[in-house]
Amino acid sequence: MNIHRGKYKCTECGMCCQSSCALATHRRSHSGEKPFECTVCSKRFTQAGNLVAHSRIHSGEKLFKCHVCDKAYSESGHLNAHTRVHTGDKPYKCNLCDRAFSHSGHRNTHMRVHTGEKPYKCSLCNKCFSRSSDLQQHKRCVHSNRRPYLCSYCGKLFKTNTELKRHVRIHTDAKPYSCRHCSDCFSRLDLLKRHLLKSHNEGTWFTCDICQQQFITRDELKLHSLRHHEDVKPYVCSECPKRFCTAAELRSHLLVHSDAKYL
Repeated sequence: MNIHRGKYKCTECGMCCQSSCALATHRRSHSGEKPFECTVCSKRFTQAGNLVAHSRIHSGEKLFKCHVCDKAYSESGHLNAHTRVHTGDKPYKCNLCDRAFSHSGHRNTHMRVHTGEKPYKCSLCNKCFSRSSDLQQHKRCVHSNRRPYLCSYCGKLFKTNTELKRHVRIHTDAKPYSCRHCSDCFSRLDLLKRHLLKSHNEGTWFTCDICQQQFITRDELKLHSLRHHEDVKPYVCSECPKRFCTAAELRSHLLVHSDAKYL
């Protein structure tokens, strides 16, 4: 873009704008001025349009609807990010391997695979995680028996909202993940990835170095690899000395120590 087009010129950087209003808005990028304040939370913005978009968070207004699954968002940017779930578009690439991601935050988290950084530490067992969401899930699944998420169709209880959403699709037959190559749709993202690999040769298999078994995701491979090392059992029962390879095995075992029965 030619910064010299337009008759209203910024004295700081030389950029020219088409109107005095546009110039005034541009100047705020230099001054840091944020004249538009949210009346609910007092957050401030440089442009009125940004304040309007922000206000939808408080009002619950969601103008931007996905044409595939009808999910709605208060900002167009959030909708654009969501649509990559359906299209499979992954514009954010790792510069150290061939992995690509639909969100920049996911790419940044992935980089910790290469750096080994695990900044999130469990205060109960000192286990460390590369993502805060993994730490929270670890606490719910390993150190707690609470299941606050109730299925309105069958009454089954779940520890996480993600588990509940995945379960509800059994009742609704919803299949929000569509293949870009054919008309097939799937209820889960991992099923779509498996389909892309098997039917369209798209993606990368993760292969076990010991037995050559192949897996769709790196997490599946890591879980499988534990089976080759009997001494690696990171999930420890808080009630007895028993150890387990997976959180699911530990959850099942904890029922032995509890009178609670879950559906």
